[in-house]
Amino acid sequence: MSWFNDAWIWLAEQFRITFIVRDRYKLFLEGFRNTLVIALGAVIIGIIIGTLVAFVRVYGAKTAKERKIFDSVDGKRRFYPGVLLMKVLNKICGAYLAIFRGTPIVVQLLIMFFIVFKSVDNGVLIAVLSFGINSGAYVAEMVRAGIMSIDIGQTEAGRSLGLTSPKTMLLIVFPQAVKNILPAFGNEFVSLLKETSVAGYVTVRDLTKAAENVRSETMEPYFSLLFVAFVYFLLVLGITKLLRLVERRLSKSDRG
Repeated sequence: MSWFNDAWIWLAEQFRITFIVRDRYKLFLEGFRNTLVIALGAVIIGIIIGTLVAFVRVYGAKTAKERKIFDSVDGKRRFYPGVLLMKVLNKICGAYLAIFRGTPIVVQLLIMFFIVFKSVDNGVLIAVLSFGINSGAYVAEMVRAGIMSIDIGQTEAGRSLGLTSPKTMLLIVFPQAVKNILPAFGNEFVSLLKETSVAGYVTVRDLTKAAENVRSETMEPYFSLLFVAFVYFLLVLGITKLLRLVERRLSKSDRG
């Protein structure tokens, strides 16, 4: 059993070198905190941006079909600035989706850090904004698809009750759409959490960057990299189980 003892001795030494010597565990704690801050901050920004963009896209498409910027009423040609505004916003949102879904997140992060916010000395904040804006593009399409999946009869029922179009959307259509969006949103949150591992490109010490810093000091990659992989795995597993619990609760409320 000498090989077993040797393995334990090696593991103990790797643990000491990786975490204890020079208080290197503090690097991992800082990286863990930054990873959570970036992921949670980005998902909040992504939800806000994505929901707003989805509403603009839904109403913009409807406006483009049903209304004209200039129209004749009682023999007079009238200009409708609200229709123009909605169409312009729809075009802007379309360009936003095309750009942020069509370019790598690493490139977006570098552009935000070295060009857009080059005078800002807060890498975590820049990372939160970068990942949040990128996530918003994907959330927008999820929300739009969820809204479009709701039967048009729900909208007609709301309007027949005297509700305005925005109230019908907020009180009737959107709550139903959320149940359809949730599984896709869970996948997006998991992907976003893992994508934050590239935040080290802009000198942010996230979990991955902390492992890389320790590896460069100790020249021992096993413990630091495997530990970080295990932490990410636990985080993803926890998020997945939480989302399944929420989905179960929502399905029970439907049946009840």
